[in-house]
Amino acid sequence: MTRRTVFSVLGCTVVFAGLVCAFEKPFRQLRSLEAYDAVELPADYAERTEWTFARLMYPPHPNARFSRRRWGGALDWTQGGTSWSQDYPRADRHFAQALRRLTRVHTRSVEQPVNPDDTDDIYDWPWLTAGEMGDWLLTDSQVKTLREYLLRGGFLLLDDFWGTEEWDRFNETMAKIFPNRPIVEIADGDPSFHAVYDLDERFTIPGQWGMRRACLCRNDGEVPHWRGIYDDKGRLMVAMMFNNDVGDSWEWADDPSYPEKFSSLGIKLGVNYVIYAMTH
Repeated sequence: MTRRTVFSVLGCTVVFAGLVCAFEKPFRQLRSLEAYDAVELPADYAERTEWTFARLMYPPHPNARFSRRRWGGALDWTQGGTSWSQDYPRADRHFAQALRRLTRVHTRSVEQPVNPDDTDDIYDWPWLTAGEMGDWLLTDSQVKTLREYLLRGGFLLLDDFWGTEEWDRFNETMAKIFPNRPIVEIADGDPSFHAVYDLDERFTIPGQWGMRRACLCRNDGEVPHWRGIYDDKGRLMVAMMFNNDVGDSWEWADDPSYPEKFSSLGIKLGVNYVIYAMTH
């Protein structure tokens, strides 16, 4: 794709984003699994922009790592505090700051939690991300909605699931969303690895918890994978950062105890996926 084409597509995206902003639901902050409810709200949080970090909410699997009672009551995933809100909202806002600094994409300073049951809302957010993917278990109606969202042109970035057990739980839902579309390893030459940064050389991005372990991995997830699902025209619809914790690389990017090389790669991956999604 030529530079002129990229800017033309981005220009059209700005116009489209302006139309969407007139209908999208307002910002709201829900409970964080990591008790980050006191994160300072930026002064410009209500600014209308062309891109927003949208985080996919989901009901937890009964065997999820974080499917437990907290704060003295039963879990209600629609109010946060469950697996989908891991890293939220610190990771979201740190990445938004990075995207603002590293690109010319007009980026909102705060994230948007998106409930897949709200079909009047999910289609307003063309880029979604989600973490702790070994913990999700979508309902049949949510599966149908997410499939339609992706086939209409949406993009989904999935992160922070490790090893065979978590992959199998993740794939209970993914196999229902696209039962006839294979999950493949994304080739080094794929445009998503070269949208802004050339990322042929990649390595495991551990969670902050990995700094206290001899192994940077969790379970049997020692080998990092970047996998995906493509549509009929070859567009990457779903990107999976398996055996990685890219969310932590964003969340802890401002912490000296978390190595810069991990945050650098995690942020570059995120930037590439955003630009890829906006131009393909």
